[in-house]
Amino acid sequence: MMYLTIAVLCSVAVSVLLKILRQKKMDIRQTIVAGYPVAFLLTWILLKPDVGAINALDSAWGIIIALGILLPAVFIILGRAIEAVGMVATDASQRLSLIIPIIAAFLLFGEVLTGTRVLGLVLGFLALGALVYRPQQTDTPKQTKYTPLWLFGVWAGYGIIDILFKQVAKQGTAFPLTLFVSFGVAGLLLLVYLLVTRVRWQADALVAGLLLGALNMGNIYAYVRAHQVLSDSPSIVFTGMNVGVIAVATLIGVGVFKERLNRINLVGLLLAVCCVGVLFLA
Repeated sequence: MMYLTIAVLCSVAVSVLLKILRQKKMDIRQTIVAGYPVAFLLTWILLKPDVGAINALDSAWGIIIALGILLPAVFIILGRAIEAVGMVATDASQRLSLIIPIIAAFLLFGEVLTGTRVLGLVLGFLALGALVYRPQQTDTPKQTKYTPLWLFGVWAGYGIIDILFKQVAKQGTAFPLTLFVSFGVAGLLLLVYLLVTRVRWQADALVAGLLLGALNMGNIYAYVRAHQVLSDSPSIVFTGMNVGVIAVATLIGVGVFKERLNRINLVGLLLAVCCVGVLFLA
């Protein structure tokens, strides 16, 4: 359970860090680009990718490029969503992205859609709707206009990334090597973008990137190790990770950052937990 606990805490810590950076008006793009060398190095140390097998990536380069673009983009969207609605709703939306691979499995890969899965999908969409809801009178015009888009971006982005990783795995490409190369591509593309746009570099944002990279890799490594250690109990890892993140994010968001949740948002959190449980049983 130690690795599972670490994975949950690292995942929530990423959201906490992004929330603090947004409050301090730092450029999250710079934090993200500074985090990739750290994640790149830790992937090399902890997961020991077989770089000699890089020629086997020929058929997966399209997916890796897509990951290289999506990984930093989703981090940026995550920061925007946290700024707009807080970490509670944002982390719940991220966890609900698990319904996208299920939809893809049915529509694209010919898997059977059971009644239990249909129930899980319905609960997931209802949860998203409830989490997005903000009373008109309490929001700024900007929040009212863009809040659903940011949360949808978090949900869709993480869901698509999950599909891409699963497709790479099906092609026989080793996960550590794929992650290693994807981090390198993501960091390089974002750095080129920032240089082309002549960004004004912020020392504090770059230093924060070192922590972001460590937390991001800590989350991934601990989650993988949890699956290895609890290989006979995947349900504990799956449910514990998703429900654990929602629970801890709610405690920190409400208790520390004083985020306000209306009754419909609270119903959305409950539906999100139910969705995770139902989809596991499916």
